[in-house]
Amino acid sequence: MGRCSAGGRGRGRGGGGKKTALGEALAHDLGDEIDRLVGREAAVSIDFEAVETAVRRQALRFAARVVEQRLNADPSDFTGASQPCACGQQARYVDRRAKSFQSALGELRLERAYYYCAACRQGFCPRDQQFGMEGGSLSPAVTRMIGTVGAAVSFQEGSELLRELAGVEVGAKQVERTAEQLGAEVAEDERQQAEAWREGPLPPTLYLGLDGTGIPMRREEVEGRAGKQADGFAQTREVKVCAIWSAESRDAEGLPRRDEGSVSYSAAIETAARRDTDPQAAEFAQRVEREAKRRGFSQAPRQVVIGDGAPWIWNMAEELFPQALQIVDRYHVKEHLSQVAKALYGHDEAAHRWAQRRHQELDSGHWRSLTRALAHHAGRSAEARNCLQYLERNRHRMRYPESHAQHLCTSSGVLEAGCKVVVGTRLKRSGMRWTVRGSNAIIALRCYKLSGRFEDFWERRAHEVEA
Repeated sequence: MGRCSAGGRGRGRGGGGKKTALGEALAHDLGDEIDRLVGREAAVSIDFEAVETAVRRQALRFAARVVEQRLNADPSDFTGASQPCACGQQARYVDRRAKSFQSALGELRLERAYYYCAACRQGFCPRDQQFGMEGGSLSPAVTRMIGTVGAAVSFQEGSELLRELAGVEVGAKQVERTAEQLGAEVAEDERQQAEAWREGPLPPTLYLGLDGTGIPMRREEVEGRAGKQADGFAQTREVKVCAIWSAESRDAEGLPRRDEGSVSYSAAIETAARRDTDPQAAEFAQRVEREAKRRGFSQAPRQVVIGDGAPWIWNMAEELFPQALQIVDRYHVKEHLSQVAKALYGHDEAAHRWAQRRHQELDSGHWRSLTRALAHHAGRSAEARNCLQYLERNRHRMRYPESHAQHLCTSSGVLEAGCKVVVGTRLKRSGMRWTVRGSNAIIALRCYKLSGRFEDFWERRAHEVEA
């Protein structure tokens, strides 16, 4: 027993000697670099930014060389003369092949066992599969970094941030490809993860908001589609957004305020229309159903759907959540009334006074006064006529005094902000033009990030790689 223990230690000393020698050599290199930068000068004369940048760069190189040599010294990915191929046949071992990968430590040149299947004429490296790098040249950590920057900023800016903050060199096109590929994985994960994820009891009221916002598209994505441009063609496609939140908190005036951390988003360029002959609900309706199921919307003691006056919103609300209270966004109605005021009186003070009176009538529930004022101008103003029809069509959704008495939200500020945060700040910047596939991928990434779901997704993804 003692001999076995001693033998083990002896083998450890042998392997450890090599590691120690490697560590000492690399540490010596790092020490030399620090001495070169710092020297014997007084601290006051040191360019500390240059020192910390260079030392970090050298430390990463040190770590990359250690990892590279450690992995290349381990041939355990060779498991025999053959391995099962994904096609069901046997792939034969060929040799060990080297490939460069970009990691968070820098470039790694790794040697891996390579197997080739004559049946499907495909080759693979088990170690690439094991490390989650199959079919690419990026490590999981770099892929995750790209997902973060690709969701937040333009692909060019993302490439620059990776270089400046992490010392990782990835070109803008590779950032684009990787972020969109990861976003497509997120989108598929969203379709699969429809189970309720809530913890603890549901709040007394849950709000579900629906809205849409246009984003600029590449020409081939809008070809043949009618639009608002002078030539009659479209330049944008509508991203439909679903947000769910609670608002049990109150602001200084006692009005409902969104509860911190309660909002979740799901969005995509998808149709909300469904023909009677279609066997399934429209794509976006299915998305809304999944999000509602995840949040337990239909099980909440009180459910409220908030949106503007778009018919597709209320058609969907009545189809999916017939028990929910429907509220037209009060600020959206006020925008309509302000537009009528400008059409009638231009931009002078009379327009402001007229709009303020209509807003007060709306808030206080003085419906007859409000509609009478619009009807007075309906004969000569298309804006007044359309607004009057809009109010009459949605009157049962505009009972604002009753809603306020029940401490309910009557505006979709959360949703309006969501459209800007989820879509606008990333996809509507100057010069951007999107494909449906690319935009939906980035939107999926942003929704998971903003809804606090990315960590769970990444964990599931890592487990799939391990399996």
